[in-house]
Amino acid sequence: MTTTLLPLATTPKHIAIIMDGNNRYGKAQKLAAGAGHIAGKDALDPIVEHCLARGVQVLTVFAFSSENWARPANEVELLMQLLEQTIHEQMPRMHKYRIRLRFIGDRSQLSPQLAKLMSDAEATTAQFDAMTLVIAISYGGQWDIANAAQSLARQVVDGSIKPDDITAESLGQAVQLADLSAVDMLIRTGGEYRISNFLLWQAAYAELFFTPTLWPEFTPDELDRMMQDFANRERRFGMTSEQVQSGAAQTAE
Repeated sequence: MTTTLLPLATTPKHIAIIMDGNNRYGKAQKLAAGAGHIAGKDALDPIVEHCLARGVQVLTVFAFSSENWARPANEVELLMQLLEQTIHEQMPRMHKYRIRLRFIGDRSQLSPQLAKLMSDAEATTAQFDAMTLVIAISYGGQWDIANAAQSLARQVVDGSIKPDDITAESLGQAVQLADLSAVDMLIRTGGEYRISNFLLWQAAYAELFFTPTLWPEFTPDELDRMMQDFANRERRFGMTSEQVQSGAAQTAE
């Protein structure tokens, strides 16, 4: 972890990370097939601890996308095994640091064993309040929004709401993580400049950060530099700089 934490003017409440670059790391290091994913799994722990030390409320990480099912079968099998292993390994840490563990994504494609492991982990840590770690498994932002729309459509059919009741606000309450704060920072490692169908609704006003660093080499120090950058950015949410500054001045009074 970073030994000296400089004060932050603003701490992001919710950080989301696309953990990209595991395969390329493994190839660059001439590791055995799949070893890059293992290295990526091990890289998560110090990032979680750093977020906790910084007072971040929610950390959401993209572990397996809905599109990843199209990868070679042996790689998918390895990733599912690593996800199970990650959950087992994280549980003692969740209890130690009192971190709530949650999962988002389409669980219908997961094995019953993995789905039960996820549900049990959520139930066991539900009362912890130091931070929330969200792991996205079999998740896609488009699936998330479509799933929310289907939920509202069913309510229209059963008569509990009218079509005109469907608004941006009601749809926002039906997507995954609706009970948590919106994403403030969205980080992608690995040198790609896209968000790859991750948290499309929740990250509508997120500050975006891209780094060429491959995920297994991503460190708390680099994360902290991004957090310092975030604290210096002006987030306008559609307003002018003058409006934002005026609002900040009124808050300070």
